[in-house]
Amino acid sequence: MTRRLPAHVQPMLATLVAEPFDKPGWVYEEKYDGDRMLAHKQGARVRLLSRNGKDNTARFTNIAAAIARLRPATLLLDGEAVVFDREGVSRFQLLQQDSGAAVYVVFDCLFIDGKDLRREPLSVRRAALEEVVKSQGALRLSHRLAANGLAAYELAQRSGYEGLVAKDLASHYLGKRSRSWLKVKVHQEDEFVIVGYTSPEGARKYFGALLLGAYERGTLRYVGKVGTGFNGKTLAALYKQFQPLISSKSALADPPRAPDITHLRPQLVAQISYQELTQDRKLRQPVYLGLRDDKRASDVTLPRARA
Repeated sequence: MTRRLPAHVQPMLATLVAEPFDKPGWVYEEKYDGDRMLAHKQGARVRLLSRNGKDNTARFTNIAAAIARLRPATLLLDGEAVVFDREGVSRFQLLQQDSGAAVYVVFDCLFIDGKDLRREPLSVRRAALEEVVKSQGALRLSHRLAANGLAAYELAQRSGYEGLVAKDLASHYLGKRSRSWLKVKVHQEDEFVIVGYTSPEGARKYFGALLLGAYERGTLRYVGKVGTGFNGKTLAALYKQFQPLISSKSALADPPRAPDITHLRPQLVAQISYQELTQDRKLRQPVYLGLRDDKRASDVTLPRARA
C-alpha cells in the first residue's frame, strides 16, 4: 500500500498537571526540550513540519536524510528535534544556537505504508515505531523512564530533565490537547510573548531586558522582564528583529510604568526558563533561552497546571 499521507495533521498535545502520579496502563517518557515536528515520508521525499506547519526540512537535513533511509514507502512520525548537552540532557538553547548536531527523538507512528494508525492504541503504534526506527545516528526512540510514574518523576529530577510525559497505552492519537497524555514539569519552562524592551545600561549594547506577556481569556497580561540568557550575538540579532515591530503604545492591558521602555507589537515568542510564577503572576528568576517560530503569539497563554 502506498496511499498518500494527509497534507495536514495536527499534533497531539499533552495537558499539564501539577503533581506526578502512577496509573495502571500508563507509560512515562522523558520530556524533551526542543522543537516538535511531524516527519512526512512519501517515497524518497521527506518533509519536517513544525506544529504550526512551518517546513523545517532545510534546517535539519541530517534528520531528513536519516528518515529517507527508513524502509517504509510512506511514513508519518511524531517527534522532537533536540540537541543534547554533555550529560545527555536536551537543551532548547543549544538547539537555537546550533550548538551541536540535532537529533530527532521519535515517540509516535501515525501512518506506515499507507495504513492509518491514529485509531490504534498507543501500544500498537509504539510497536510499529520500534519496528522501523532504531536509536542510532540522527534518530532516537523516546526514552521511557520507569514503569512506576512516581519513580519515573524521581528519575527525571535526578537526571536534570525538563519533566516527563505520561501516556495512556490505550489512547488513540488525537490532533488536539488531550488528557490521555499528561505532562509533569521538573523545572519551569514556557513560552511568553515579547512586548517590549528596556534601554541598555553599562557596557551592554542594544537593549537591557525584554518585557514579557501572556494571554489570559484573550487579554495580554504583563508577567515581568528577563535580562539574562543573552550574549552579544543574540542581543544584536534580536534588536534587528525588533525594529519593524516598534509601536507607539503597549499591547499589554497592564503595562509597567517606566520611562525607558520601547513597546513592540506582540508577534515574537520567547522560550523562558524560570523558578516560578508568583501569586501576582510575575516570573521569578527568568532566563531567556531562545525564540520559538512554531507557535503564534496569540496562542501563548498564562501557564496554569490542572490537577
